[in-house]
Amino acid sequence: MRTDVSGWKTRLTDELIAENTASGIWRNQTLADQLANVLAQNPDKVLIVEGDRQCTAAELDLQARTLASALQRRGLEAGDVVSFELPNWPETVVIDLACSMLGLVCNPIIPIYRDAEVSYILHDAGTKAVFIPTEYRKFDYAEMIARHRADLPDLEHVITVRGAADGTTLFEELLAEGDGADFKPVDVDPNAVKLIMYTSGTTGRPKGVLHSHNTIDTEIQAISKFLGLGATDVILMPSPVTHITGYLYGIQMPFTLNAPGVFMETWNAAAAGDLIDEHGVTFTIAATVFLQELTDFAVKSDRRFPSLRYFPCGGAPVPPEIIYNAHAAFDRCVCSRCYGSTEAPTITLGVNGREEETLGATTEGHIVGHEIRIVDPATGADVGPNIEGEVLSRGPEMCLGYADDEHNAEAFEQNGYFHTGDLAMLDDDGAMVVTGRLKDVIIRGGENLSSREIEDALHEHPAIHEAAVVAMPHERMGETVCAYVVLAEGGSLEFDEMVVFLDGTGMAKQKYPERIEFIEDFPRTAAGKIRKNVLRDRIAETLAADT
Repeated sequence: MRTDVSGWKTRLTDELIAENTASGIWRNQTLADQLANVLAQNPDKVLIVEGDRQCTAAELDLQARTLASALQRRGLEAGDVVSFELPNWPETVVIDLACSMLGLVCNPIIPIYRDAEVSYILHDAGTKAVFIPTEYRKFDYAEMIARHRADLPDLEHVITVRGAADGTTLFEELLAEGDGADFKPVDVDPNAVKLIMYTSGTTGRPKGVLHSHNTIDTEIQAISKFLGLGATDVILMPSPVTHITGYLYGIQMPFTLNAPGVFMETWNAAAAGDLIDEHGVTFTIAATVFLQELTDFAVKSDRRFPSLRYFPCGGAPVPPEIIYNAHAAFDRCVCSRCYGSTEAPTITLGVNGREEETLGATTEGHIVGHEIRIVDPATGADVGPNIEGEVLSRGPEMCLGYADDEHNAEAFEQNGYFHTGDLAMLDDDGAMVVTGRLKDVIIRGGENLSSREIEDALHEHPAIHEAAVVAMPHERMGETVCAYVVLAEGGSLEFDEMVVFLDGTGMAKQKYPERIEFIEDFPRTAAGKIRKNVLRDRIAETLAADT
């Protein structure tokens, strides 16, 4: 264990640092270092695009230096936490760069979070400065912060972006306090905590995940090498940059690759299609629903998106037909499932060629940059190929642990393996198939049922657009299966029809849903994951009301 300059205990050891540095996996480069590399090659290179706004490397550098200077003059120093709860605006990149230049810890907060989540995160992280919009999507963020300011003793500076509010500092006013021309970035330890990001988990309090400059850079290097990405690529980022996916590939990757990133403030498949063609987008990565909707739009509008090369997706189950349909709709884009988490962002990276289409559609694909064990949750013993167990992972992009050290003992083994809480199996060729969550198992009369298996079967029905199954209370069996279903356009489904359909799958009848609830759309986390805890609570309340 090592105590970081921020005060948090991390899993780093001298041996781990020496091993990853000697191998060259940890390059000891901060984001500020990577910006300097871009400036040396082409200071006029456009790196961030938002609508009509195009930000060059030189412009971002000057703004970041000016902001870093202003924050430094306000007393912020290495290890202090700076939060931002902003949409996909270029200001997020400037904030992150300034943090990198000063050795500050960046804490992105998803804009959909409200009083309960935001007050908890700001308090738990010990945030010194927070950047917010005044009002966004008819919600007043400045008022929200004001409601909790008295309970946040560490919070000294509230900065509003694209609008002013009483008791706050306008972003432009803060910039006016700095001197970017004379500012010199401080020496920053690349193994220091660079990011604290709170999990968007579907149960319990969010946990603060700690990453260093090196762990983040390693992840970007891994996916770039696997897919052959470089300076000629163009990145589309529809995922929130306050989520691990958007943060890595929207804020970090443009500087690592010296390649432009195109921001989307809100997702819309038609708008995404226009941006892909306008900017020659070659790479994007997002939640499953984004790929599904972009495919639907491509088919309806007869758009083939010839520039698009790669679209890995995850965050929610990816039925195989989504991949097959996307390949039929797009000229050459390689689409596949991938798997990771905030703690270990990409354990698998899918596939990198259409010749592996079936592998990319039916598995999470190749394991890249991680050591993996699949273990029996009850005994901790390793299991063989094609046997389900919990995924344990370790590797150079693994997080440094949790801010609350109590979580580390439960999540990490002494040898560095991280308990993901996910269930999966490895096939005979070593490809991973994620089957569900440990806490997502439905225990029917003492028998464990995999939600993923049941959902995959339901997704084969032509009337079903999307399905999610959860446990519902049962007096005799303890739990049985309830299916929440979003119908396909023009589709209809009766319970008996579902039973007949499942009879044809060969699946054991004990796994059949015993109730269907139709829903227009699922409650989701910002990562696109279905909030099954909400669905479980909903069916429990429905059953209680019926008795």
